[in-house]
Amino acid sequence: MYHQLQKKDIPGQVEFLTRHLVGIQSINGSEGESAVADFIKEVLQSFPYFKQNPGFVWEQPVPNDTVERKNIFALVRGKKASDKTVIFHSHIDTVGIEDFGHLKSDAVNPDVLESFFSTYELDSDVQADAQSGDWMFGRGSVDMKSGAAVHLANVLYFTEHLDELSGNILLMMNPDEESQHKGIISAIPELKRLKEVYELDYVSAINNDFITPLYEGDPHRYIYTGAAGKLLPSFYVYGRESHVGDTLSSIDPNFVAAEITRRIHNNLELAENIDGELTLPPTCLQQRDNKEFYTVQTATSSYLYFNYFLYESTAKEVMDKLTAITREACLEAEYYLFKQYQEFLKRSCLPGKELSWYIEVTSLADFIKELESKGLPAARTAKEVQKEHQHIEPRKRCFKIVEALQNLDPNKKPRVIIFFAPPYLPHNYLNEEDERDAKLLQSIKEVLAETEQQTGEQFALKKFFPYLADGSFLSLHETDEEISSLTNNFPEWESIYPVPVKGIRELNIASVNMGVYGKDGHKWTERVYKPYTFHVLPELIRKTAIKLLEQEENTLLSV
Repeated sequence: MYHQLQKKDIPGQVEFLTRHLVGIQSINGSEGESAVADFIKEVLQSFPYFKQNPGFVWEQPVPNDTVERKNIFALVRGKKASDKTVIFHSHIDTVGIEDFGHLKSDAVNPDVLESFFSTYELDSDVQADAQSGDWMFGRGSVDMKSGAAVHLANVLYFTEHLDELSGNILLMMNPDEESQHKGIISAIPELKRLKEVYELDYVSAINNDFITPLYEGDPHRYIYTGAAGKLLPSFYVYGRESHVGDTLSSIDPNFVAAEITRRIHNNLELAENIDGELTLPPTCLQQRDNKEFYTVQTATSSYLYFNYFLYESTAKEVMDKLTAITREACLEAEYYLFKQYQEFLKRSCLPGKELSWYIEVTSLADFIKELESKGLPAARTAKEVQKEHQHIEPRKRCFKIVEALQNLDPNKKPRVIIFFAPPYLPHNYLNEEDERDAKLLQSIKEVLAETEQQTGEQFALKKFFPYLADGSFLSLHETDEEISSLTNNFPEWESIYPVPVKGIRELNIASVNMGVYGKDGHKWTERVYKPYTFHVLPELIRKTAIKLLEQEENTLLSV
């Protein structure tokens, strides 16, 4: 591979590598993730530097992974001995290709897709881009095989220009970003090991996950100095079942769930309001009851969960807000159900029953304490259910655990149990009041200003990458108390989603996103813009890495 790359300039190398990477189908959860990792490792091993230093390229298997995914690492040590290190990282998986429909077999063929979209009259923007020749189409073209290609080309450059490095470059390629983030999570212990074995001091990480225009005609290239976090607040709603002929006496969990959804889904009052930042409200990702087939009995329980972005808020603050909202929803549901029942009795002239309409609202942590205080084996039950259902999808497993805990209640009271399910992503950002972060931010601003003058690009520096990215797992802002609000309300945290919180906090690596530029990530019209991504971005990332390493060296010299 090196012999093909050495004949090309850097933009040509990036385009060549992007085409090859796109051509390897690496849909999340498939064996393709392992295949693309093997290809990247082979590319790196073909570089003369790594032929001379074969131990500086290696793979790290993701533990207990059914499709044998792996992280790929490569270390480049600058000519001047230093422990200062900048991490280049990208993810190498993609979402699926079902959305390509009749073009599914060509979803990873940029040339076929460009030809098709050049005559596609249903979307004039897509057609114009295809006709321009400035865009590469295909699944993973912008999210984010081109990002991996940029880092590979820059690693090759630095291996041939070691004198430009005042420190080291560590390349890290991770699988499973599009789902459970097992790649980056399993890489945390490896980053700690490298820090100890090679005495590395991580200055910063540079991710290049894709950026996109935020509005029509948007001229900016967005640079993000942090990453939004994510919670998956989940609601187990247990009602009171009945025959459909007696439904007025029931507490329908679907009705209660709908009331909760109405108050939370896309509620902008729940989105953090941070000046100059794009912040998003919670979104319902699943709402369903527990019935697996048709019967004339109303459902006994309902499952509900939301995507909830974190920017500066904590899990504890989110739990407190959602608990208050759920109590309001249940009070309104109780009143509505009571009124309907009273009206039914009035119309039917039937005698009524003594019924309680009260719906308890509790966090999982509080519910477990309540059960244990009554001598009920909550902790043991949770572990037994986790073990019994360890092979099912993790969110379903969490609901199975919570359902089993509800079944321990001999009174079978209607209630809503609020908990967190996977995935969880920490949030992080550069804090201008911190000396280290302030220096990093200043260096980035200087590089961007210089690049704007040289290229005419317009950069906009933002605090939070508005989508989900692996950079979230490189540092942690929450206190132990704030984290405990998450872990105590997360069913079997250590078994289902063991995020190495302590390791992340010890590493505390600032992560900046300088992304490849394109449109329609996760859509069949996905495409990457070649003039910026292949020509401008590689040099921007190299300059930033050099500047950050030099800044650290100058800081040491001035001490």
